Amino acid sequence: MHNTLLQTFATLLVFQTIGEVMSYALRLPVPGPVIGMVLMLLYLRLRPRSLEAMRETSLGLLQHLSLLFVPAGVGVMAHWHRLADEGVAIVVAIVVSTVLALAATALTVRALLPKDER
Repeated sequence: MHNTLLQTFATLLVFQTIGEVMSYALRLPVPGPVIGMVLMLLYLRLRPRSLEAMRETSLGLLQHLSLLFVPAGVGVMAHWHRLADEGVAIVVAIVVSTVLALAATALTVRALLPKDER
């Protein structure tokens, strides 16, 4: 079991590192971990047995996913004064970008649907 745990962690880190290297070397506007996840998805689609080997460790990580939000919470607390000063601008930016993203998604889906389903 411990061997599988270490292998799964190593696999996750290898794919993240490959994604980071690709993002940096190719100057891509996509974060390295996202590239790593896509590469890992392709790898797991090609080697389904690897997915089964990683299942237990991955589910264990997901059970403790909330711990990954602790650093973000600490960052919010550390920069509370800045958030208080610029809170209105931040909220406006979040609302406007969310509305624009929803509109862009709706328009894209509508453009891709066949004319008889619109």
